[in-house]
Amino acid sequence: MSADPGDDPHVRPLLGAYVLDALNPEETCRVARHLRGCDGCTRDYVEVAEASALLALLQAEDLRE
Repeated sequence: MSADPGDDPHVRPLLGAYVLDALNPEETCRVARHLRGCDGCTRDYVEVAEASALLALLQAEDLRE
């Protein structure tokens, strides 16, 4: 992996939707391709994916004051 994939624009704004499988097929392919070559976006992807996984563990009673 490289630090920067060159001319390919970074995909950070799409990572949340990517983790939630909410992108169209073209966007999904673009993000997946970008993540194979960009360490920075891959690190951000891991953080977003981990946060999403933790949110899924919350129960309704966890959100009450």
